[in-house]
Amino acid sequence: MTTGFTVIRDTTPAAEIPRGAVVAMGNFDGVHLGHRAVIDAALRMGRAHGKPAFALTFEPHPRTFFSPNSPQFRLSDEASKLRLLAGTGLGGAVVMTFDKSRAGTSAQDFIHHDLIQRLGVSGIAVGYDFHFGKGRAGSPSLLVSEGPRLGIEVDVQAHVDIEERPVSSSAIRMALAEGQIDEATAMLGGPWFVSGEVIHGEKRGRDLGYPTANIRLDKNCSLKHGIYAVRVGRGAERFDAVASFGRRPTFDNGAPLLEVFLFDFKGDLYDTVLDVAFISFIRDELKFDTIEALIRQMDDDSARARAALAAAPDAFPRLGAIG
Repeated sequence: MTTGFTVIRDTTPAAEIPRGAVVAMGNFDGVHLGHRAVIDAALRMGRAHGKPAFALTFEPHPRTFFSPNSPQFRLSDEASKLRLLAGTGLGGAVVMTFDKSRAGTSAQDFIHHDLIQRLGVSGIAVGYDFHFGKGRAGSPSLLVSEGPRLGIEVDVQAHVDIEERPVSSSAIRMALAEGQIDEATAMLGGPWFVSGEVIHGEKRGRDLGYPTANIRLDKNCSLKHGIYAVRVGRGAERFDAVASFGRRPTFDNGAPLLEVFLFDFKGDLYDTVLDVAFISFIRDELKFDTIEALIRQMDDDSARARAALAAAPDAFPRLGAIG
């Protein structure tokens, strides 16, 4: 795991900001293969010039700011995004607050005030489709044209394709909504994961012989309801598991909940924060007429999950430590 990952925010004193860094600029939702191409370009540039490389990103996601009433399925919340970025080898991240003031900042002011004066960047890596500044007037071509005059090296990365399909956060969201876990994993470059605190549930799993760790996901999560083979992280520990995400139609058809059964585990997980990486889709969520039929199906789900996990022994996101 990467250590020493520094997070710089709008409130960070100027004296604590390393001058001359190279930045990979983007929203980085999911930190997928397209994002990693931009990050790798920044790392190469930083090594070539003996400078640290940072991610430059925005919170909340600009789309959330501009469309607060339109639900958005984020692939990674801020904390998860930073952990993924920390696992890439970057020295840190600049997290800029995206608010009314920043939304109204012109592209030129952003370049001169934020990039040059405050951060003192020496290089910028950016994706071909990234825009910034008021009215999205800032573009890669603007950075390329301004770079030589400002003494900044600019690297613009083309889109990344998998089987002639461009990798994008929206394509990954769609894949997850359809239960296409293999497709999402390929575009991400590793399993999609969520983190959450284990909460108390109805404890039905105990009676069924499958005690679960229950995690409430973001209300805008549009992951397909169903049964999944997952791998669970608790700190540095890893556990194979099977999980259900959905409304529990056999019982109450309630609010969506992630219920995770860890294989070969005994202990109390309440109030523990777990990372849950989705390895394979097993089946759709179903309603059963009897408890006996449900248990038989859970036995089969567990066997299928174990087989899927045995075929993917090293599958887990590469996460780094913050700070």
